[in-house]
Amino acid sequence: MRASDSERERVAETLREAVAEGRLEMAEFEQRLEAAYKARTHGELEPLVRDLPAPGVAVAPVGAAPARTGSQKRWADRIGKPATSSGAFAMWGGFGRRGNWTVGRKFTAFAMWGGGEIDLREANFEDREVVIRCITIMGGIQVTVPPELNVEVRGVGFMGGFGERSKDEGIPSPDSPRVRITGFALMGGVGVEHKRSKAEKQRLRDAELARLRERQRELDGEHRNGRGSGRGRLEKGPSD
Repeated sequence: MRASDSERERVAETLREAVAEGRLEMAEFEQRLEAAYKARTHGELEPLVRDLPAPGVAVAPVGAAPARTGSQKRWADRIGKPATSSGAFAMWGGFGRRGNWTVGRKFTAFAMWGGGEIDLREANFEDREVVIRCITIMGGIQVTVPPELNVEVRGVGFMGGFGERSKDEGIPSPDSPRVRITGFALMGGVGVEHKRSKAEKQRLRDAELARLRERQRELDGEHRNGRGSGRGRLEKGPSD
């Protein structure tokens, strides 16, 4: 199957994090990165990261138990837990489901002359197949999901809106739960937004910073050893 630009960039991110953690030498990193951007099919991309952990997956030291929290948990660790909520209701007010909670396999949200927020970025799931039904009358419900979650939106809006938009692009993970969001909006709206959490954004920034620092150490080492003739330190860009 042909590879997309976003899939090539996802492989590149895995390679960047691997070199920042010391799993790849700089020469091997550059070879794999070049091959990733030249790849045209999934078969060419897959071998480049087969021996590397995915970004965000914490690898415990030898003999230690893995510890993961929030969005860094493997999807398998977030599925099959007892539901802490199977519904929400707001009338002339609001409701919120966010943080570390467990959504039931069938979850119904209703808002009339009010609003509600459903945040699945740090949530667990009672089952691999989850249905979230959102009904609003002259109100609004906002559903926020991580970019890697497999989401299907099928709702109807009458004199209102029921839709999906992607703010942070990502590729749905094959082992993530499948969440189907349905319902009805009358003179109101239901919005589904793909968005990373602040903790996940910070992790990505830290990984990029570590990659730049590692590259700087490589350049410094080459300069000290006399192999970096003509190659200076990394210069700050105009925006820095």
